[in-house]
Amino acid sequence: MKQNKSLGVGVIGSGFMGKAHAWAFGNVARFFPVKQTPILKLLADIPLEKAQAAAKQLGFEEATDDWRSLIHNPDIDIVSITTPNNLHMPMALEAINANKIVYCEKPLATNLNDAIKMTKAAEQAGIITLVGFNYLRNPMMVTAKEIIQSGEIGEITGYRGIHSEGFMADAAPYTWRCEKDQFGGALGDIGSHALATARFLLGEVNSVCGKLDTIYNSRPTSDGGSKPVYTDDQVNALIRFNDHQFTGVVTSSWLATGWEMHHGFEICGSKGSLVFDQARFNELQIYKGDQKTGRRGFTTIMAGPEHKGYGEFCPAGGHQIGFNDLKTLEVYKLMKCIEQGKQTDFNFRDALIIVRISEAISISSYENRWVNLNEIAS
Repeated sequence: MKQNKSLGVGVIGSGFMGKAHAWAFGNVARFFPVKQTPILKLLADIPLEKAQAAAKQLGFEEATDDWRSLIHNPDIDIVSITTPNNLHMPMALEAINANKIVYCEKPLATNLNDAIKMTKAAEQAGIITLVGFNYLRNPMMVTAKEIIQSGEIGEITGYRGIHSEGFMADAAPYTWRCEKDQFGGALGDIGSHALATARFLLGEVNSVCGKLDTIYNSRPTSDGGSKPVYTDDQVNALIRFNDHQFTGVVTSSWLATGWEMHHGFEICGSKGSLVFDQARFNELQIYKGDQKTGRRGFTTIMAGPEHKGYGEFCPAGGHQIGFNDLKTLEVYKLMKCIEQGKQTDFNFRDALIIVRISEAISISSYENRWVNLNEIAS
């Protein structure tokens, strides 16, 4: 990689996540001290007219309808992949072979074998990688982890995590998320966030027992027909962690009528509890067990400049940061790791662990048994 004061960024995809990546790369140097400023060089999408319009709107220098030409462009140092899940592997491998830094949205791949292949290729080539689990960048999420690790709420005795939305409720139309080879289904699509959060807060998973349910066995198509569905609409899993004695619960559904975004957790400890909801992600609820009778209840911790990652955006507490700011925090982590020449804290290897947990839950559901993570290839 060239050593200068800027790094060329190529983003593949101009949808929701493509825009979020462009925002983050375009703003990171405005809020955080970086030695190498990322430059929005090239945007790839199809058709070309769509790519050109998006590139102009988002501030890219050029556009293309050929993602391979983006990867092999000598001005590109960082390849950002925000495409449908089944394209993650071929694009990432191409970028790794071209010696480019790879920033890929979750989930890492559509299946375990592809995730392993991507991870080994990146590690063998010594490529810095990052996977987009940006909810983990939330200053309140980091604060929750610090509270847990400090022992402030005592020994952890229970965990309930959730990520549910309602965008596939009421027999919604057939989409790519219903395709098995797209890693469709609630588990792979949004359940990965719930699993990543559980692991972030409580450490490595030891074993799982899960049940996947397909509520709508077919969905309507745009031509007035219907197509069969072979992916899950919701998942419920029991989780055992290496460092804790209790059995936690993780659930995910895209049939959660009325919920636009329901990502959160409840953690109970011997001295207190924590509650978090992504819909109010500038707040963390904490209960301390030593409260006086008649004064018991949860207290709201409000995000403010004293929480690392918040103050760069706003100097006053209670004013709140937003989703795209979490993406900027994620890109800042990437830029610092590039600067220091070290791997990121949620790289391909970490994302592979989430795929392995998902695989274990799937096997558990199909075989009706507990599955140990040691059974799953790595």
